[in-house]
Amino acid sequence: MRVYRRPTYAEMLNECRRQLDAPDGRRLPTPPLPLLITGVTGVAGYGTLAYFQSRFPGQVFGAVQETDVDFPAPDLIYADLRDYATLERLLDEKRIAAILDCAGNCALKACQLDPPLAWALNVEIVSNLARYAAKRGIRLVHLSVDMVFGGRPGGGYRDDEPTCPVNVYGQTMVAGEREVADVCPNAATLRISMPMTVSYNGHAGAIDWIASRFRVDRPATLYYDEVRTPTYVDEMSRVFQEFLANDFAGILNCGGKRQVSLNQMAQIINRTGGFDPELLFGMLIEESCPVPPRVRNCSLDSSKLAEILGYEPFTPWPGNPEHMPDARDWHFKRRDDEPGSIPYMNRVLGFSPRLYRSEEDYLRDLF
Repeated sequence: MRVYRRPTYAEMLNECRRQLDAPDGRRLPTPPLPLLITGVTGVAGYGTLAYFQSRFPGQVFGAVQETDVDFPAPDLIYADLRDYATLERLLDEKRIAAILDCAGNCALKACQLDPPLAWALNVEIVSNLARYAAKRGIRLVHLSVDMVFGGRPGGGYRDDEPTCPVNVYGQTMVAGEREVADVCPNAATLRISMPMTVSYNGHAGAIDWIASRFRVDRPATLYYDEVRTPTYVDEMSRVFQEFLANDFAGILNCGGKRQVSLNQMAQIINRTGGFDPELLFGMLIEESCPVPPRVRNCSLDSSKLAEILGYEPFTPWPGNPEHMPDARDWHFKRRDDEPGSIPYMNRVLGFSPRLYRSEEDYLRDLF
């Protein structure tokens, strides 16, 4: 069993401050401010909040539930976003000029077993935010997901292909997309895939959930044939900044450059974290008959995103090609001098190497 210290929000802020503003010397536009970010207890929202608060202190607010009293960030708005009257009052008080909506319940089993709750969290909240943005004439960027698609051989779904979700979670995310399009047609909807950074609670998201099992010597079984396009959250945050400041309206894919299966992700986490390779197992989806149904290869083709931005925004995850498995036993094949620890894993899997001045700068001050 490993002694584990969860990275603090102050460490996240400091890490964001020492990163480059953007790769390749680019200058990013200033988004409308004050800015509201929802879903900040989730992986994408947590890392994104740290980025924007590091860049625009005192002008970026995070929306949390009234029960999230221990959430460590400053400038929080405590509200149940399903209550439109309360939402309207609180956002008017802060004179919110733009909304980045990262909210939603991505717990697949919970959504499948309680569709009304899934609808409330993944559709009703989106509807309220879209209604407010349309009524006030402010910018809304809404995050959807790759699981609006069910998967097919080769993946590579384009932005304009018909959606085909296979579970309740995916169905509610499709409904959320439609709600935004109907209620606030000037908004941008960005479909993300697996957001990669450290989490607020130490066990959410791909990196921390898988590592949380390995840390206490518990096995993990991940699918060989569920394939996604993971993306560094710090790079995603720069894309969100671009779209908060531009006037794009509609739906765009916002996934990474490399297709990676869940089992490969677990291999990468196991090896870079220095965990026992015997703890990782794999299987095909058809061997388990999962409830809820799982997607297969729902990887995204995000080439239109790069075309609109005029540059390639994402580094293939993982950033070091040597960290990409080439066989099912890859995580066993370790060199004697190979780095492997939780701080090293957090850095190379949770933060993009493209946002640092040098490799030396990238690999210092690990946490």
